[in-house]
Amino acid sequence: MTTVRTASTRALVATATLMLLAPAVSAADLAPLMEPAPEAATEAVAAASPWQIRVRGLGVITNDSGSVNGVAGSDLSYSDSVIPELDITYYLTDNIAAELILGTTYANIYGEGALASVGKVGKTWVLPPTLTLQYHFTDFGAFKPYVGAGVNYTMFYSQDGDAATSLDVKNSFGTALQIGADYMVNEHWGVNFDVKKLFLKADFDATINGTDYSGKAKLDPWLIGAGVTYRF
Repeated sequence: MTTVRTASTRALVATATLMLLAPAVSAADLAPLMEPAPEAATEAVAAASPWQIRVRGLGVITNDSGSVNGVAGSDLSYSDSVIPELDITYYLTDNIAAELILGTTYANIYGEGALASVGKVGKTWVLPPTLTLQYHFTDFGAFKPYVGAGVNYTMFYSQDGDAATSLDVKNSFGTALQIGADYMVNEHWGVNFDVKKLFLKADFDATINGTDYSGKAKLDPWLIGAGVTYRF
C-alpha cells in the first residue's frame, strides 16, 4: 500500500509540475513570433513621413497682354523661359498637403500694338513664391494624381530699361491653380509632371523719351514642369 501511495503521489507531483511549466514553455515559443512587431512599427512610422521635395525643369509661358494708360491700342508682350524649380510639400493627411513652390526667372518686355515701334521696353527678374493647398488621390497605386489652388506674391527685381530710361514693375499678389501627378517608383522616389496657371497682373511705371507712363502688365503665365519626387 505504501508503495502504491508513493507512486500515486509522485505521479500527482509530476502532473502538477508539467501544468505549471506549460504556460512558460508556450510563452517562450510565442516570443520569437512577437519580436518583429517593433521593427514593423518603425517601418510604418518611416513610411508616414509628411515631408516631400520635388526638383523640376519648368517652362514659363506668359500671356502676352498689357496696356499703357492713355495710349489707345497699346499692348505688351513678354519673353518665355525655362528654369529650375524647387517644391517643398508637407502632408497634413494622406490626401491633403500644402506645397511651397520656389523658382525665379526673367521677362523681357516688348511694346506691341500702338507701342510696336518702341521695341524692347526693358527687362525684369521675377520671383513668384507660390503656396498651394492640394488634394492627392490615393486610389491608383503608384500613380498619384493631385489638384491644387493657392496664392502667390510676385516680386520684381533687377529691373533694367532698354527703350525706357527707367522701369519699375510693382510687386503684386496673385492666385494659382495646379494639376499634376507623381508616379512612385518605390517608397521614396518618383517622377512628376505638373501644370500651374498663375493669375498675375502687375502695375508698372516707365519713362520713355522723357515722358512718364504707367500701365498694367498681364503676364498670367503657364508653368509646365517635369522632374523628380523624393518622399522622406
